[in-house]
Amino acid sequence: MTVCRDADPRQKARAPGLVWPPGRRLTSAPMTDVCVVGSVNLDLSLAVDALPRPGETVLASSLRQAPGGKGGNQAVAAARAGARVQFVGAVGDDAAAGQLRAHLQANGVGLDGAVEIPGPSGTAIVVVDANAENTIVVAPGANGRFTLNDERARAVLAGCDVMLTQLEIPVATAVAAARHARSGGAVVVVNASPAGRDPDSLSELAAAADVVITNEEEASEWPWRPRHLVVTLGSHGARYVGADGEYSVPSPDVDAVDTTGAGDVFAGVLAANWPLEPGSPDQRRLALRRACAAGALATLVPGAGDCAPRAEEIERALRGKS
Repeated sequence: MTVCRDADPRQKARAPGLVWPPGRRLTSAPMTDVCVVGSVNLDLSLAVDALPRPGETVLASSLRQAPGGKGGNQAVAAARAGARVQFVGAVGDDAAAGQLRAHLQANGVGLDGAVEIPGPSGTAIVVVDANAENTIVVAPGANGRFTLNDERARAVLAGCDVMLTQLEIPVATAVAAARHARSGGAVVVVNASPAGRDPDSLSELAAAADVVITNEEEASEWPWRPRHLVVTLGSHGARYVGADGEYSVPSPDVDAVDTTGAGDVFAGVLAANWPLEPGSPDQRRLALRRACAAGALATLVPGAGDCAPRAEEIERALRGKS
């Protein structure tokens, strides 16, 4: 496959009536306009002592209901990290839809590219054990029927600097979004999760990606090599392989409470901090350091929807301060 190049930074054309949220930066660097194309779910989280084995029934000590979904989590993480963020995705016409929209808006995420599809919104069942490990089952709902037919969604994509997508929506939709964003000069970031999607469709997505994020288990299903590959290693940080060589970035030591959503926070913060200039290896390494710190901090908060740290918390973690 052809190795993708970083997009050239330039002023984006804005569609009439499209307003990007204000965002917030701790430095004088220009804010990045991030478009997250993906899923948003209502998470039902159960706390157990140990994850059930096949055929086993266990009792949960608590039940929590909160917004989640890879796309929603990543959008909130990018916004809290200081980027201007728009979410492009789908909710249903059920009661959960209003809760999901309100959560994104409360965290400064624009919804100009969000659409409503008749039927249920996405739902995830998350089971977390005493060691902060989890298992997740997702009913896609509206996420599974989302396409890029909406004109407003395409307008958002045309105006972004960085587009981030994942695989909780149809791969064909992710491919269409990546191509549309790339044609406008955006950097395309793909979080190759969850695994188990059609390899032929994934090869099309790989061809449009500048940056690919995957974990160790999912990496075996992603044989394509983009210009920048990031493999997350859980509590051990992340490994970078690509145009800047190969190196590892450690993660701060924390006493994890719940790892749900930590990978989403990592991806959102990486997208928010990814440099637009092609020759920026030091800035790419800094983006990885911030993403690793954010992912670690996310494990200190139960649940996924509200676990993303603010930009100032990330900077304190990098300086070794609590």
